[in-house]
Amino acid sequence: MRKRGATTEGTKRYAERVSGIAPADHFRMQQGLAMSSIGLGTYLGHWDDATDKMYQEAIRRAIELGCNVIDSAINYRFQRSERAIGATLKQVFEAGDAARDEIVLATKGGFFPFDGEPPRDARGWIIENVIDKGIARSEEIVGGSHCMSPGYLEDQLSRSLNNLGVDSIDVYYIHNPETQLESVTRDEFNTRIRAAFGFLEQAASDGRISSYGTATWNGYRQPSSSRGYLSLEETVGLAREVGGDEHRFRVIQLPYNLAMPEAITEATQVVEGEPVSTLMAADRLGITVMCSASILQAKLTQNLPPFVAEALTGLGTDAQRAIQFVRSTPGVTTALVGMSNRSHVEENLGTARVSPASVDDFFKMFSNN
Repeated sequence: MRKRGATTEGTKRYAERVSGIAPADHFRMQQGLAMSSIGLGTYLGHWDDATDKMYQEAIRRAIELGCNVIDSAINYRFQRSERAIGATLKQVFEAGDAARDEIVLATKGGFFPFDGEPPRDARGWIIENVIDKGIARSEEIVGGSHCMSPGYLEDQLSRSLNNLGVDSIDVYYIHNPETQLESVTRDEFNTRIRAAFGFLEQAASDGRISSYGTATWNGYRQPSSSRGYLSLEETVGLAREVGGDEHRFRVIQLPYNLAMPEAITEATQVVEGEPVSTLMAADRLGITVMCSASILQAKLTQNLPPFVAEALTGLGTDAQRAIQFVRSTPGVTTALVGMSNRSHVEENLGTARVSPASVDDFFKMFSNN
């Protein structure tokens, strides 16, 4: 039997149960949920059965070792990542190894996902499966790959719920909404994202999602003069226009790591007239921050400069130090790490057994660099 999403009671129960493996400071209370400071991402990998099985084993092991945040997107591996998560969670829940209310499940919609594998004719697939079926109009599609109209998001959310085998998704992101700004004006973009938020507010009222947000790559990191820039204050304001003061826009995701530290080092945002970093803006606006690309697709797993190890002590590998940097950053809730391999799960989750770096130790890296 399917059950609704993560709860305060359930996530606290999970944190308590794994306390012998992952100490209390591995979990952060955000939006009423105890979220693990390391989350499992499902972006990379081939679209084949072997990779599906690897992900299933990795997800099971991650849940055993104290990871209760699982992140995906419908287009990851042509819907296979969501389906691998769904198959694994079904097994885990049936075995009694975890419960639905303990797991924080996030996914995204916006890019065309195709189905199981890349089609020979992508344009033909979009016409047949999206436009001809009335899911989206051609003028709502940008770059032949992205759409965030209410009708399209309705279709994608329904598919994600089915892929994941759940009745409710805890965090539903619009995937890289700044993609739309490649082709439409800022005014049109605001109209489109306001409509998308209206749909997501209704989905939250219906219980199909608990909260929503934006998962971005460049939007919140780049200067305000950039075409694809996103203002977090303005975005929250649009959500408030649609959903009132109790709107469900509560989470953002952006890349952040040792090589891409802009979320803390650059004052790309403005809140009440003051230039601030994205992390500071999110804190002031009550928004939870999830960080993607924590090890930059394995590029930060070796040959880190010595000052990183000097500041982030008690860890055995550069991969762990890269993760520790992200999870120790003030304002970060979860460091998302792509993990499709059991041994990588065990290494990466080993970081959770060490307390996050103190604020003083964390900022030593900036003074030494």
